[in-house]
Amino acid sequence: MDEIQIVDTTLRDGDISLWAYGMTTGMMLPALRHIDEAGFDSMEFFLSLRFKKFVREHKEDPWDWLRLGTKEIKKTRLRYHGGLHSGFEFIPECIRRLVIQTVAKYGIDLIRTSNACNNFEALGREAKELKKLGMDTVMNLIYSISPRHTDEYYAQKARDAAGLKPYRLCFKDVGGMLTPERTRTLVRLIKQNIGNVPLEFHAHCNNGLAPFNLLEAVKEGVRIVHTAIPPLANGSSQPSIFNVASNLRALGYKPLVNIDALAPVREHFSWIAEREGLPVGAPREYDQAWYSHQVPGGMISNLRHQLKLMGKEEMLAQVLEEISRVRSEMGYPIMVTPFAQFVGSQAAINVILGERYKEVTDQVIQYALGLWGQGRQRLHGRGGQNQDFGSVPRSRDRKDRIPRADIGRSAQTVRRAAFVG
Repeated sequence: MDEIQIVDTTLRDGDISLWAYGMTTGMMLPALRHIDEAGFDSMEFFLSLRFKKFVREHKEDPWDWLRLGTKEIKKTRLRYHGGLHSGFEFIPECIRRLVIQTVAKYGIDLIRTSNACNNFEALGREAKELKKLGMDTVMNLIYSISPRHTDEYYAQKARDAAGLKPYRLCFKDVGGMLTPERTRTLVRLIKQNIGNVPLEFHAHCNNGLAPFNLLEAVKEGVRIVHTAIPPLANGSSQPSIFNVASNLRALGYKPLVNIDALAPVREHFSWIAEREGLPVGAPREYDQAWYSHQVPGGMISNLRHQLKLMGKEEMLAQVLEEISRVRSEMGYPIMVTPFAQFVGSQAAINVILGERYKEVTDQVIQYALGLWGQGRQRLHGRGGQNQDFGSVPRSRDRKDRIPRADIGRSAQTVRRAAFVG
C-alpha cells in the first residue's frame, strides 16, 4: 500500500483564499496543538503578505503569529511561503533577506516559492541564496492556459527545474483550471522529465475539480499532496483533508494523517467562522467562465473584499470579465502573484472609472517596461491602440535611494520599511 504524505495549507492558503487574511493570531493559536498531532509532512505557516493586513486591519504585531505560534508546534515542520523576489512591490532585497533571516530564527527552514514566469534560471539563483539563509526550497511549476503553455512548454520547464536539483518540485494549479484529463497528461509528462526529484501537487477548488485532479495526480505517481481543514477547505481553497483521506483509502493508498486529531480543529474554526461572519468553504459547481479570467484562488477572496470596502461589490462580475481582456492585452501572463494582482487591479480601475486605461497602475507600467522579469511588453489600450510606457522613469532610480536595513532591529525594520506604509 503506497503511502501519501500530506502538506497542510489551512493557516496560509485556506486563510487567504476564503477569509482574505481574516484570521488573527488569537484565532489561530487554539488549533495548533491539534494540527501538530495529525502527522502532516509539513504545514504552511507564514508569508510576508500577512504584514499589511495585520498592521492595517487587525491592529496586531504580525511577528506574534510566529513568536507565539512556533512555541505550540513540536512535531510538524513549518513552511514559509514566498521567496526573495515575490510580492506586489519592489521591496529592497535587504528587507526581504531580513524577513527570511527573522523567520529562520523561529525555526522555520522550509520555503515554497515561484517565479511568476516559470523562469527556473532565476529561481535557481534565488534557491541558492535561500539555502545560504538556511532554507530548503520547494520550487513551484505553475500551470496556466494560453497559446504558449503547451505540453512541450511544461516538459522543458520540468527539465529546467530538475536540472537545479531542488529539494522538491510542486506542480501548482493556482487558478483551479486543471481537468482530470489534463492532470493525467501533465503529471505524467512532468514525472518523465524530473528523474528522482520529489513532486508535490497543489490545486485550488475554484472550479470544483481539484479533489478529482488530486486523485489523478496520485494515480500518476505523486506522493505528496496539499489539503486544508474545513471550514478553510474547498471553495477557492484546497480540497478537504477529510474527503481526500477517505478517497485515497478507497483507492488503496495510505494517507499519512491522523484524521481524529483534526476534528477539534474543524469544530474550532467553524465556531470562529460563525462568530465572525467569515465564509465557510463548500464544494464549487463547474464554471466555464473561470477559464477566461483565470483568477487564482488566493486572490478572488481579496478582490471581493477590496470591492466590498469600496462599496463596489456588485461590480465583481464586470471586473472578472475585464480581467480576461486585460490579461490578453498584457500578453497572457501567468495568473499568479504578482501578475494576477497587476491584471486584477488594472481591470478593477477600468471598470470603476468607466473608461479603460484612463489611469494605469505603477505596476502595469513596470510590467510593460519589463521590470518584472518577463521582457518588455507593448500593451493595447484605448480603442486597441498600443500603449508605450518607455518614457516612465525606471524604478531602480528610486530603489537606489533606499537605505540598507539595520539587521539589529530586524522585526521593527521590516514593519516600518516595507510592509506598513
